[in-house]
Amino acid sequence: MRRYRIIASGILLALLALPVLSEEGSGRPKAAAVSPSLKGDPLVGKLKSEDERCQECHGHDGNAQDIEDGVGNIGKYPRLAGQLPSYILKQMRDFRNGVRSNDTMLVMARSVSDKDVADIAAYFSGQKISNEKANLLPQGRRLFVEGDGVRGIPACAGCHGEAGQGIQQGEVIYPRLSGQHQRYLAKQLTEWRLAERKNSLGGIMNEIAKKLTDSDIEQLSSYLSGL
Repeated sequence: MRRYRIIASGILLALLALPVLSEEGSGRPKAAAVSPSLKGDPLVGKLKSEDERCQECHGHDGNAQDIEDGVGNIGKYPRLAGQLPSYILKQMRDFRNGVRSNDTMLVMARSVSDKDVADIAAYFSGQKISNEKANLLPQGRRLFVEGDGVRGIPACAGCHGEAGQGIQQGEVIYPRLSGQHQRYLAKQLTEWRLAERKNSLGGIMNEIAKKLTDSDIEQLSSYLSGL
């Protein structure tokens, strides 16, 4: 009997040593939780953001240009100015772990440590975002402020803040949306809808985006870019 107890204990320990699967059942290990206590140095981060070539795409002050180069690069580079630093850190970890897909960012994320990212994020988050020209379309505003109960779409403001400024609750992070490029926002919402991007908590953004029409995405992203 003792021999069987020893064998059972060994099996249990082996099971506990297996990697935890993601909530979406992808088989990939979960990304490490973002520690709110990991603070960066913005002065050091400014130098690192230049050395690591972050500024080439995201701008020297985090206000990336909304390029259209004729080969599909529309809405490619997000503005990082004013973004929550913990959100930037989480996205870099997701790129590094393959939870979020982008060939360029995978290489970049694997070349820097969390401390480097924390410093770079501290620099960009401290910069003022250059909002686009306000185009506060009524349907975009309604979706952001009220949602659509008939279609089961919650108000974006409930998670992202009344001004779209982003909110962090413990280790749950809702990014800043206000002032982001309209075409970048539209691109991300479309990728959520098509399940080409799947790194939101519990897949919530995929469920919401499935209910959005092309017109919804256009008006909502336009509203947020000028907010």
